[in-house]
Amino acid sequence: MSHSSTSRIQQYIGDPVTDQPPVEREQLEEIFQDIQGDLRFDHELNGCLNCGICTATCPAAHYYDFSPREIVQLLWTENLEGIHDAMQEKIWSCAQCYTCAARCPFGNSPGGLIMLMRETAIKHGMESAKSVLRPFSRVMLKLISTGNQLSPDMINPEGFADWGPNISKVDAPLELLRKAIPMPTLHTTKTAWEVNLKTSVELYTIWEETGVLDSLETIDENLFDVICDIMDEKRDDYDDWLDEQDD
Repeated sequence: MSHSSTSRIQQYIGDPVTDQPPVEREQLEEIFQDIQGDLRFDHELNGCLNCGICTATCPAAHYYDFSPREIVQLLWTENLEGIHDAMQEKIWSCAQCYTCAARCPFGNSPGGLIMLMRETAIKHGMESAKSVLRPFSRVMLKLISTGNQLSPDMINPEGFADWGPNISKVDAPLELLRKAIPMPTLHTTKTAWEVNLKTSVELYTIWEETGVLDSLETIDENLFDVICDIMDEKRDDYDDWLDEQDD
């Protein structure tokens, strides 16, 4: 007696009417392989019972056209087109609160999987990633060029004037925020952004070796050029300082 075999893997690619895929299959496969090939993938995805607990407890699902269960199902069934479509908008709705991971009876982490999809979207230079990250370029420049921390007193009209007129409406209770943050080095931008020159050079080296700067170039080439100029200047300063020590 023979039994028909089925697979959870989606085999069909393309529009069922025109039979023309909007994105080449090779590109769809490359995107999925980048997600699946990450060391974290097998830890974050163990299967799916399709119970919907993740979506029921997801804050973002209450306000956006977003479902953690849909993301897990797309990856679990290897729905290449669905994965690509979700990376154009839906994955950016996640707040990364990981309530889904805490509640999933199967041990999945939709939030973790979305993080992999976001990183892949950046790697492939998707327009969705550029649009989402563009407003944060000023913050990225501040952090990468001057240090690696945020502080309460950066929330002021003078700190980020290029954010537009709405920043002038910000009136953060800075004294209260400073008291709420226990670490003294986080109290002001002066101390939070005061990073040793040697440490800055080491951080730049790490970003280069780990591909962070390559990803930045893919998303924002202008910001990449500015940061490289700052990085080259700091390296020259550090070399000069080393020469002075030898003398």
